[in-house]
Amino acid sequence: MSDSKQAGTDLIYQLEDKPPVHQTLIGAITHLLAIFVPMVTPALIVGTSLQLSTETTAYLVSMAMIASGVGTWLQVNRYGCIGSGLLSIQSVNFSFVTVMIALGSSMKSDGLHEELILSSLLGVSFVGAFLVVGSSFVLPYLRRVITPTVSGVVVLMIGLSLIKVGIIDFGGGFAAKSSGTFGNYENLGIGLLVLLVVIGFNCMRSPLLRMSGIAVGLLVGYVVALCLGMVDFSVMRDLPLITIPQPFKYGFSFNFHHFLVVGTIYLLSVLEAVGDITATAMVSQRPIEGEEYQSRLKGGVLADGLVSVISSALGSLPLTTFAQNNGVIQMTGVASRYVGRTIAVMLVVLGLFPGIGRFFTTIPSPVLGGAMTLMFSMIAIAGIRIIITNGLKRRETLIVATSLGLGLGVSYDPEIFKILPASIYVLVENPICAGGLTAIALNLLIPSRREAPDTDASQVEELE
Repeated sequence: MSDSKQAGTDLIYQLEDKPPVHQTLIGAITHLLAIFVPMVTPALIVGTSLQLSTETTAYLVSMAMIASGVGTWLQVNRYGCIGSGLLSIQSVNFSFVTVMIALGSSMKSDGLHEELILSSLLGVSFVGAFLVVGSSFVLPYLRRVITPTVSGVVVLMIGLSLIKVGIIDFGGGFAAKSSGTFGNYENLGIGLLVLLVVIGFNCMRSPLLRMSGIAVGLLVGYVVALCLGMVDFSVMRDLPLITIPQPFKYGFSFNFHHFLVVGTIYLLSVLEAVGDITATAMVSQRPIEGEEYQSRLKGGVLADGLVSVISSALGSLPLTTFAQNNGVIQMTGVASRYVGRTIAVMLVVLGLFPGIGRFFTTIPSPVLGGAMTLMFSMIAIAGIRIIITNGLKRRETLIVATSLGLGLGVSYDPEIFKILPASIYVLVENPICAGGLTAIALNLLIPSRREAPDTDASQVEELE
């Protein structure tokens, strides 16, 4: 079976193809529209929760974009052993949001100024990033642990977890829940309109129209929302014209207790990065086993760690490989890593000019939700494909079913394991981590036995 058939995708531009300039721009803008708001949202959430000044929050947002651009450039170009060489977009890791808010709030209650809070948060993030760098050199020795079944479970859990984010935006977002307008006719109508436009364009035969489906869907939704008075331009006020990166702008301090918490999240993010890179290789019609795959995996995780070192020094929250762009690759059929170069440059420019970047945050939630719900589902489908490549015999079925049950169970009620010690609870309160760690444990505990090729078939016949 060829890689193409195995991947089950219909790529217009493969990994090493160089699209024409206009199609490269369309592909890059499509990725930006899909990832931009999730990229800047973590900084906005942390800034709001810790009641940071508008200037400080704007700086965190700008540095997130600049660091994402630098990281994406490293990933797609692959300098030596650094980078996956895939269309892997770097963005702020959502897993750190709750941790940063919890640690920052604790320091704030102790009376610390925002500069001291940020110096501590970014300081432990800077040091913790080296744990990811170190783990990249251990990955080749973990082939027995990180199998396609394990990677597939992680990708599946990433997709299923993100669907919740997409469907909440579809109904109007958290702001609509607070105001009582969640799921009203306007929100649902706009979300459904965007969804139908994206589906319609992706059913067309023209590669150009298919590539632009998400961008057109978002544009149509934005115009309709603008006509309905749903676009809020207040976020454009009081922004500096240009933002210049300043390494360690808020100073550097280190707290060992904070480091233990942040370091744990960093190590768990490695598992998530492995799943994301595996999914990107899958939808890009590249091998997900063998030497090439292992080399991309090591380079991708190494770049993840180095980029988090850079981002923490600049003043951004830690970064990781983003899952959203896997859905974009499947929807547009564009897996060319050369598109990633354009994306990287755009992100740096947007970071230098915060007014341009902040404009993207005016896109209403239902507009984003209409496109994201479909894209996130595509990520879950990619996870299923990865699982199937390793077969679904009795052993693999047990691993996937148990991991999926516990992972989804935690997403329904994260406090189910709250009785456990804090050091363990932080590992299992995240559905992606819960599902991934369960898959790893069962993959090591359940013995691998050779089964007759017709075993499953005979069992199906007996059941029928």
